[in-house]
Amino acid sequence: MFRNQYDTDVTTWSPAGRLFQVEYAMEAVKQGSAAIGLRSKTHVVLACANKTNSELSSHQKKIFKVDDHIGVAIAGLTADGRVLSRYMRSECINYNYTYESPLPVGRLVVQLADKAQVCTQRSWKRPYGVGLLVGGLDESGAHLYYNCPSGNYFEYQAFAIGSRSQAAKTYLERRFESFKDSTREDLIKDALIATRETLQGEKLRSSICTIAVLGAGEAFHILDQETVQKLIDEFEIVAEEEVPAAEPGPDADQDAAPAEGSAAAEGTPADQGAAAEEGAAPMDI
Repeated sequence: MFRNQYDTDVTTWSPAGRLFQVEYAMEAVKQGSAAIGLRSKTHVVLACANKTNSELSSHQKKIFKVDDHIGVAIAGLTADGRVLSRYMRSECINYNYTYESPLPVGRLVVQLADKAQVCTQRSWKRPYGVGLLVGGLDESGAHLYYNCPSGNYFEYQAFAIGSRSQAAKTYLERRFESFKDSTREDLIKDALIATRETLQGEKLRSSICTIAVLGAGEAFHILDQETVQKLIDEFEIVAEEEVPAAEPGPDADQDAAPAEGSAAAEGTPADQGAAAEEGAAPMDI
């Protein structure tokens, strides 16, 4: 995207019917570190990749608890995500105080979308530069929503946002039909594998990912690093380059060539997606 005469404020329409400031906010979501959500009939799992701007700094928190039955994972500007998660927390407290019952997930998502939409219609405001994956459980079952900076919201069975999220989407699209009847452990396994897909050849460790779980009879909570590492070891989720390869013999050279060609063909989509976004720095702060 390049600067033009129609992007000076958020209320100016282009002749093509576009609001460039809103599109820029949506682009900020693509630059943030990846966030992933999955749901079954009874559980919701949120995952995110922890990226730091420097080896000397810690990562920014990307998953927030809103209520016992609602949690949110963000990608984009972390500061905007904190403000919106605090707003969601306040709405849940007020609803519970007034009606003495948990706030339905769908109603909270609509309120959040309305709040984001106002920022697309006021010249003295700017759109929120953050995308939110809202996972929740209410009387109608488990839900997973994506809230966009434009004010739109969508319900998904599984979804991924942020940098290099296309590789995770490809994996989720192959598996999403089985998510509805998946167990808690299977959902966590798929979330970890999808998170690994967003890493550029880096080995998946508990220090670079965060997992949160919500389910029937299980309040929303973030798993500690020791538990996540045990799950990673149990599921044997390791990067392909970490697998020790046998040294090829003189007779194995011809057999290795076709194998390398097929492996390259299989890895092409994910590798191209990772290379396209390699230069994009996650907008953690």
